[in-house]
Order: sequence, then structure tokens, then C-alpha cells
Amino acid sequence: MPVTRGLPGWATGLIGIVVVVALWWVSALTIFQNAGSVPGGAIPTPADVVTQFVNDGLGFYWPHITMTLSEAALGFLWGNGLALILAGLVLIVPRIEKIALQIAVITYCVPIVAIGPIAYIVIGPPRGDPSGTAVFLAALSVFFTTVVGSLVGLKAADQASLDLVSVYGGTKFTQLRKVRLIAGTPSVLNALQIAAPAALLGAILGEYLGGAERGLGLAMLAAGNAANVERVWSLALVAGLLAGIGYLLFAVISRFATPWTTGRSSS
Repeated sequence: MPVTRGLPGWATGLIGIVVVVALWWVSALTIFQNAGSVPGGAIPTPADVVTQFVNDGLGFYWPHITMTLSEAALGFLWGNGLALILAGLVLIVPRIEKIALQIAVITYCVPIVAIGPIAYIVIGPPRGDPSGTAVFLAALSVFFTTVVGSLVGLKAADQASLDLVSVYGGTKFTQLRKVRLIAGTPSVLNALQIAAPAALLGAILGEYLGGAERGLGLAMLAAGNAANVERVWSLALVAGLLAGIGYLLFAVISRFATPWTTGRSSS
């Protein structure tokens, strides 16, 4: 525990990755070697997964990656856009706060697997690309996090600054623009950071249910039906890598957009 205390963040992260890969490799060769109903066990070794990825080639993965990313991006924009608008309305019209929170909680509590088939029936099969059901589930996956995170941040504004705006004749909308947005930016970016991988997960689940023609979810389903365990794991790792990139992207944006939260100067 004290050994890693003085190490930089990237070093501890690298050590964590090495440990996880080592445990994965040992488990695949021992505990889970004869598990499952497929030859070779339910968990392939990291080498088998890498070999499968190389054999398939980027040409196999790229169409699925681009489709899933487009669905996740559209859902991310719709879900977070509506969440931010709702959070702003709550601060302008405080009476609707309870209703807004109830809506957010309902979207969070409804199981995506249960609402997915209903969404597919309502939206219908995709008329081309991307899948409307995948976009809807991606938007649903991020709505609650962004509503709550935005409200917490926007309501944390300094009361003295809000009173100053009011003294000079400013409205609640002026307070929102001049004070609350600045105070709430760190919390909003943190919410978006969590929402990025959630949108990807929602899009992949939507592809299982939404009749998509391409996508990581559909490719994993096809590989599972063909008992190609190595390809399933390879696709899952690609999805995990994309989710991690989305998370890190907003971490970098937050670091440079809100330097005061880390004690650094804006320069």
C-alpha cells in the first residue's frame, strides 16, 4: 500500500492493468479452462484474444465500431442536452424541481432490458443507419446522471454572487448565465465524464434489441451464436477500450476547462 503512494498516476494504472491481465491469464489456464459449453473453456487467454483480433483485422471491427460510436454519440447529445435543459429550467422555475427529479429517477429505475423491446416496437426497425432504439437507450442511460450532477453543481453557486446579480436587477436567468454556469461547470463535466461510457453501453444493448445491421452489440451476438469465444472477448475489449477513451477524454477536458478545481493556473 505505501509502495504505490509515491508513484505517478500512470504508473499505478499500468501496474493495475498488468495485475488484471495476469489474473485473467492464470484464470483462463486453470480455473475456467474446462468451464462452459465450448471447447477450450469460457475464458480464452489474452494471447488468444489478441490473435483473434489480428486474424480478423481492423477491416472487420471498423464498420461495427463506427456504427456503435455514431449511435452512442447521438444518444449522448440527446440525453445530455435534454438533461441540461431540464436542470436549467429547474433553476429558473424552482417549482418544477420535484417533477424533474421524479422524471430522472424513473428513467434510472426502469431496466433498459425491459424497456428496450417496447422502444423497438414504438420506434420501429431502423430505416437505414443508425438504429433508433440504440440511440434512445444511449440517451436514456445518461439522462439521470447528468440531471443530478448538473443540479448539484448549478445549485452550489456562491449565494453572495447570486445576491449581487439580484441587487443590480438581474433575473434568475441572468444568475444562471453569469454565476451558476461557472460554478457548476466542474460538476457538469464530471457528469458528462460518467455519461460517456454509459452512452456506449446503452447503444450496445440497443443493438441487441433494435434490429441493427451493424454494431459491436450485433457482432458480439453473432460471435456468441457461433461459439466463437475469442471473438466475443475481442469485441468486448474493443468496447471497453472505447468506453475508457470517452471517459478519459472528458477527464482531460475537465482538467483544462476548470483549472481552478486542481489548483493550477489557467495558463
